[in-house]
Amino acid sequence: MIVRIWHGVTLKSKSEEFFEYVKRTGVKDCRTTEGNRGVFVFRRIHDDKSHFLFLSFWDSLETVPKFAGKNIEKAVYYPEDKNYLLELEPTVLHYEVLNNR
Repeated sequence: MIVRIWHGVTLKSKSEEFFEYVKRTGVKDCRTTEGNRGVFVFRRIHDDKSHFLFLSFWDSLETVPKFAGKNIEKAVYYPEDKNYLLELEPTVLHYEVLNNR
């Protein structure tokens, strides 16, 4: 199993709105993509910013392109992301999951 890790930062004032948006876009799209085993969204608020980690789990690296496209290292963004995120980080990380219980 593979975990795909994306990081993004919003203003604290947009945190709740961004989370609702992410559920309608990235979470929904990941969960409905063949090979996806689940999605978790984490948030850490520090000062006036909210840091988000989006972890999606996949059967294998070969299934990730069904969501991410050919270049799986490139972050997937939606048109409205620029209205929330302070920066569009260009890449994501992938790790092999060694222990899932």
